[in-house]
Formats: sequence, C-alpha cells, structure tokens
Amino acid sequence: MKESAIRPSLAIPTYPLGVTIYDIAEQAHVSIATVSRVFNDHPRVSDDTRARVMDVAEQLGYQPHVSAQSLARRNSHLVSAIIPVMTNDFYMGLMRGMQDALAQSGYDLLVYAARRPEEVSPQLARATQKGRSEGLLLASTPLTKGQVKQLKRRKQSVVLVDAFHPDFDSITVDNVKGGYMAARHLIDQGHERIAYITAAPEPPPAKQRREGYEKALAEANLDGDPTLVVSSDKRALGFVEEAGYEAMCTLLKRTPRPTAVFVASDVQALGAMRAVREAGLAIPGDIAVVGFDDIQVSAYVGLSTLRQPVYEMGKLAIEKFLMRVQHPEHPVSHTVFSPQLIVRVSSGGEPTREGSLGPNALQSDS
Repeated sequence: MKESAIRPSLAIPTYPLGVTIYDIAEQAHVSIATVSRVFNDHPRVSDDTRARVMDVAEQLGYQPHVSAQSLARRNSHLVSAIIPVMTNDFYMGLMRGMQDALAQSGYDLLVYAARRPEEVSPQLARATQKGRSEGLLLASTPLTKGQVKQLKRRKQSVVLVDAFHPDFDSITVDNVKGGYMAARHLIDQGHERIAYITAAPEPPPAKQRREGYEKALAEANLDGDPTLVVSSDKRALGFVEEAGYEAMCTLLKRTPRPTAVFVASDVQALGAMRAVREAGLAIPGDIAVVGFDDIQVSAYVGLSTLRQPVYEMGKLAIEKFLMRVQHPEHPVSHTVFSPQLIVRVSSGGEPTREGSLGPNALQSDS
C-alpha cells in the first residue's frame, strides 16, 4: 500500500474527566459553534469539516447526549412523567411500557415522584419548566383548576394515565365496572357482609371502584355498612402493602367481621392477606379477598383480582404523546379499557398454573 493512501491519524490526548465539545473543537481546529452544527446535522457545514469533527469525536469516544443536542435544537426530546410511587408494581409496569415505546423514538423519559397530593404542583412546575421537556405524562393524578390552567399556559403535550380530564388525552380503566364485578363475584359466592379497603386520601380510581362496589351491593339488596369501608393513611395515597395490612386489622375488629373484602389495589390486598393469616384465619374459608390490578406477584399468591393492562397503558401513553407532538391540532382522545375478572384461590377459585397474561379488551376510544 502506498504511503499516500494511508489516512494519517490525529494525535489525540486523553481526557480523564470526560470529553466535551470544547475538546473536540480544539482538536479539530474549528469553533464550538461548528461542532454543534455538525452534531445537529446543520446544512451549513462542508463535508470535509463534518468528516474531521466526526473523526475527532470518534477517537475521543464522545457520544452527544440527547439533552445536549436538544439545547442546540431548542427542542428537548425529553418527556416528563409524574408518578405517585415509583416502587409500586403498578407504576413500574407503566414505566416499563413507556420506556419500551420510547426506545426507538429518540426521546428520553424524565421521572418525578409526587408521593402526596401537595407535591404535585411543585413537581408540575419543575417538569414544565421552559426547555426542560416537550410534554408531560401524569399517572393517577387528579388535576386542580389551577394545575389545568398551568398546563394549558405551557402549551405542552399532556397525557393522563389512570386519570381523566376532558381537555387532555387520557387512558383509563373502567373502574366503576371493575368494582362492580369484584363485589358481584363475591355476592355470587354467597357473601353478604363484604368490606372494601380503599386509600387515604382517596384518589379517583379508588373512589370509582368503591362506586361500583356499592352499586353491586344495592342491586343485591344488601345494606352497605359504612363501618366496612376502611382506608389507611399509613402512606400517601395508601397504595402500599402496610396500608392494606393496617386496614384489614381494623376490619377484623368489627362485630360481626366481614366474610369477604374487596381491596382497591393488589399491593394493599397482599397486606390484607397477611393480616388475615396472622389472625389465624383462612383465605377464603374465613375471609375471601379480591384485589385490583393483577400485578405479577398476584398469580403466585393465588389472589383473585381485576386485571388491567398496565404495560399496554404505558405504551399507549407514549403513542398518544408522540401523536400530540406531531399533530397538536388533533382532537383530544380518551381511551377506556375494560377490566377482566381473574378468579383465583383467594375467592374460591381452583389452584391453577398461570400462563401468559393476555391484553385486556378495549372498551372504548373516543
């Protein structure tokens, strides 16, 4: 091979504290602005300059970060999500769906935790700060009038998951139907004294499940005993195992005690089941239990539940967000999934080996 055909290598120093565009500009003998234009595919860069900058960047091991690129484009390529409890299985499933849907989109997910209702507004302010993200996903978060005004003023793409507002795209499950199905199932099993464990403060999904539960009792001419509706403020929103345990301990002191309980979430139901067993009682012989969500562990403990397509809801939230970014004038859409009753041992079902979990039927999309 001739000497002239060999591409000379650049003498590149090492940068133990990380490579920046300043380092690339210095080694490529161009301005910082030129490096920025190269990384953002600006047309006003010659092929030779583009090749030289990319060559230096490769040899330095530099990878332009999404947020760094976005600053130059005045486009963040970030989507923010406000989640009540990030360690909760339901919200982890949502985020898995979101992340998988974002994988090929070029967007990054920025997650904020709002564990209490009073934390929502400060997190909204951070998430919608100018230039921080292009849109917002809110999970299980009822919006106040002031928060709605704040979001409309920012003019960002907004998608609600497990929550509803007529002015924003939303994805929900028919919680009233789910609560009705849970109570109706327990009534059909011969139970008359059926309790309900909810959360404190009670978020809209839990309120709606309670509405369905009360509707089923009324149809069966069963008097709703207000002492059988119990919530726990052990943690904000109550969707944790300890909250279910605490509420069940309260119900076990009622006279006569309930023979069945519908619980607003599977996580709480796990705590309720622990309380029943610690009291020396049998499930479902002494107390039948039905939860809501069908998180992964529910199949292993034999918990009857109302299944909602958590992963699919996360994916659909991103699809709605991307649609809203590309077509801001598109009419607002509201997708409602229908829950599916899964009967297991905890409410009298037969022990089964769980197979693959299929998606829920889509009830409506308007």
